[in-house]
Amino acid sequence: MKVEVGKIVNTHGIKGEVKVKSNSDFTDTRFQPGEVLTIEQTHKEPVMLTVASHRMHKGLHMLTFEGINNINDIEHLKGQVLLQERDHEEIELAENEFYYSDIIGCTVFDDEDTPIGRVIEIFETGANDVWVVKGDKEYLIPYIADVVKEVDVEGRTIHITPLEGLLD
Repeated sequence: MKVEVGKIVNTHGIKGEVKVKSNSDFTDTRFQPGEVLTIEQTHKEPVMLTVASHRMHKGLHMLTFEGINNINDIEHLKGQVLLQERDHEEIELAENEFYYSDIIGCTVFDDEDTPIGRVIEIFETGANDVWVVKGDKEYLIPYIADVVKEVDVEGRTIHITPLEGLLD
């Protein structure tokens, strides 16, 4: 099974480098040189890209791919989603670690079993991940032990104990 690991948002320079907005976990592993990323296009053969280089620049992942040395060879892929095999042999999940794809779409409940909304996005802050939950409005839920009490990947549910003011 493939999971979405990022999206090509633009090109950079004229030598085929692209800017990728990650919406994935474990980017240090997923974007390493030699890793294979796939773009699946409707009614076309999938495009397989092997990472040649990876660096960070202004919060975006800057990638080059083997065999692509010119902006003209990559520009047509702007806006495309990058996929990778989900089960990556180098990624071992520790206790209370989850694939982003397992969390996105889960329904979040408070400690009184009231549904708050669904996780629509995850972003990293450096200290901890923050889950964007869309309900009657958007809530930012920090993934910390004081807040997130139970994650049921199979049942697609998350139970939290909101900190004061978190849901206001």
